[in-house]
Amino acid sequence: MPHIQSFPPIENPSAHILILGSMPGKESLRAKQYYAHPRNAFWPIMGDLIGAAPTLPYEARTRIVKSAGITLWDVLASCTRHSSMDADIKADSICPNDFASFFQIHPHITQVFFNGTMAEQCFRKHVQPLLEALPRNKPLHFLRLPSTSPAYASMRYEQKLKAWKMILQTNPGQPSSDSQHSIRSKSRLYCD
Repeated sequence: MPHIQSFPPIENPSAHILILGSMPGKESLRAKQYYAHPRNAFWPIMGDLIGAAPTLPYEARTRIVKSAGITLWDVLASCTRHSSMDADIKADSICPNDFASFFQIHPHITQVFFNGTMAEQCFRKHVQPLLEALPRNKPLHFLRLPSTSPAYASMRYEQKLKAWKMILQTNPGQPSSDSQHSIRSKSRLYCD
């Protein structure tokens, strides 16, 4: 099975929203672009919400995302996986990204949205337990959204879009719903 690596975040130092996937799929890795699979609903949703439509060049979409105060990244820095499916990630190969450094560099982020179940599970298992107190003025709030992956076909686009509107309804520094969880944390994560 191939050992794969994610790529750097699309980041805005003043962003207050972080959207986390698990690990880019084969099409995204090949294109070196987040959510490059043509049937992934991420860019259509971003088009409907903030104008970052899939018909625009990738660079234009990323500029719009950054100008909206959003940063995109993945929970995993590397893993072993033979397909694009999250379920095929070999559990003992998982290496998370360095979120301690990330949150120190991005102190304005207060809302973290997980793009699907695997992103949330990996974060909670491989990142959250290693976190220590962060020198932060505001806690981080977490919410899982429905996966935009074409593999998650049990929900129609309209339903996903309705759920993803939550990213526009958040007030930086304040939880947007009772279902969110907050932590003040820091981690040192190193992988061989």
